[in-house]
Amino acid sequence: MKEKGAIRQPVRVRYGQLEDGLGPNSDIGARLRALYGAVQDEGIPEKLLDLLEKLDQAEERQGKHASRGE
Repeated sequence: MKEKGAIRQPVRVRYGQLEDGLGPNSDIGARLRALYGAVQDEGIPEKLLDLLEKLDQAEERQGKHASRGE
């Protein structure tokens, strides 16, 4: 009998691949992790950074106007 909370170890199957018990979802998960990693490694576009800076400036101006009662 397995201990409660025991972690299942991957079992090696055909062609040197590891089977983690998720079946076809395992391949989907691996591809999603690879895609997510690639997106994380991309830099933030300069245009987006400029827009965020403009938004910060607009919010600061709005806050100043609100504090003066305008």
